[in-house]
Amino acid sequence: MQKPRLSFGQIWNMSFGFLGIQFGWGLQMANMSPIYKYLGARDDQIPLLWLAAPLTGFIVQPIIGAMSDRTWGPLGRRRPYFLTGAILSSFALVLMPNATGLWMAAGLLWILDASINVSMEPFRAFVADNLAEEQRGTGFTMQSFFIGAGAVIAGLLPWVLKHAFGITSETSAGSAIPPNVKYAFYIGAAAFLGAVLYTIFTSREYPPEDLEAFRRKKSERGGFAYLMAEIPDALRQMPATMKRLALVQFFTWLGLFCMWLHFSNAVPMVFGATDTQSPLFKAGAEWAGVCYAAKDFVTFIAAFGLMAIAATYDRRKIHAVCLSLGAIGLLSIGFIHGEEQKSLLLGALALGGIAWASILSMPYAMLAGSLPAERMGVYMGIFNFFIVLPEILAALTFGPAVKNFLGGNLVYAVMAGGVFMLLAAILTLFVPKTSIAPNRLQRVAEEEGMLPTATPPEIPLA
Repeated sequence: MQKPRLSFGQIWNMSFGFLGIQFGWGLQMANMSPIYKYLGARDDQIPLLWLAAPLTGFIVQPIIGAMSDRTWGPLGRRRPYFLTGAILSSFALVLMPNATGLWMAAGLLWILDASINVSMEPFRAFVADNLAEEQRGTGFTMQSFFIGAGAVIAGLLPWVLKHAFGITSETSAGSAIPPNVKYAFYIGAAAFLGAVLYTIFTSREYPPEDLEAFRRKKSERGGFAYLMAEIPDALRQMPATMKRLALVQFFTWLGLFCMWLHFSNAVPMVFGATDTQSPLFKAGAEWAGVCYAAKDFVTFIAAFGLMAIAATYDRRKIHAVCLSLGAIGLLSIGFIHGEEQKSLLLGALALGGIAWASILSMPYAMLAGSLPAERMGVYMGIFNFFIVLPEILAALTFGPAVKNFLGGNLVYAVMAGGVFMLLAAILTLFVPKTSIAPNRLQRVAEEEGMLPTATPPEIPLA
């Protein structure tokens, strides 16, 4: 079936749900490590407490992808999963800042991450399903735009609620978690559900080309038997370029997880604070959220720069340069000392924002158009393996490593992330080169009213 070209507004609508999804990710990335510390966690326990994120992604994403490939109903193929995940995530976001104990918070993080993954995984396939081939790049770039925008707002929320609306960060006898953090999570819950509902009600999906054949194929096997056969079979037939990107993704996400695990608690150490109840520690934790917002704002801007150069330059070199800048940013944190130098932390994370913009788009571009349409969902989920495996490794090993080899210094733990990201940059140069005809992409950019040189980084076509 020939898919119609969608307007800018239609692509905006179908991607808007990612804004809400990023509220869920952004709030937990900036606040979960401090929340664990407020509830009494030791630094060496925090990596294990973060294990929920990679494990749920590892399990949930390929299963949801395979299930959504075989779904068709009144809400379509992917939208039922958006809605279910958004409802569950919103409940978890409301409950999280009211956790009364460490293991309650850890359990809620498992629920939250599983629910976010249910919503998020089908969104990648949603773009490929609904857009004509020449518009997919615009669709993925729009998702990156909302990822950056949502993360900026989510990261800033506790700081803004305190400094602009006067909601205190001082805790009471009955709660270990500051009120401004609580209200940020409540706002995030409403934003998550609202943004996903907007996409559901303003977007449509196209049925399979032969709906009767689709239903016959679906009925050939039971659901569980299908999953047990489909995922291993897809792994065996994984495209070669995806395999070669595995090492790049592995070390990239090992570096990112070093940052996510420890940066929020490393900033108070940079400030010179170790007591979680001290005003200086809370100021450091809040400033870490501001730094995350700076990173995501740069991501938001850098995505447009990548659009302009992706069609004319070697994507491997683009990605390698961006990862190298991110590595420099993480390594530089070891050379920043005291609250008076806190503005330098913004610059360090801003370099990470350039890397993050590339991570969200360039690996997909280098993957090439080798994913079969009928398996788009399951392969999007399997691609996540290369992300969650290093995160699981980090969660299991970083706690003892920080305690026994880094002397408990979380700044060194963040710097280790820079080393991993630099290694990923080197490995990127060994991925086979891919290319797209620049003339066709230039034509698409001009038709969509973009700057003459602003060609979107789309998934290359076979």
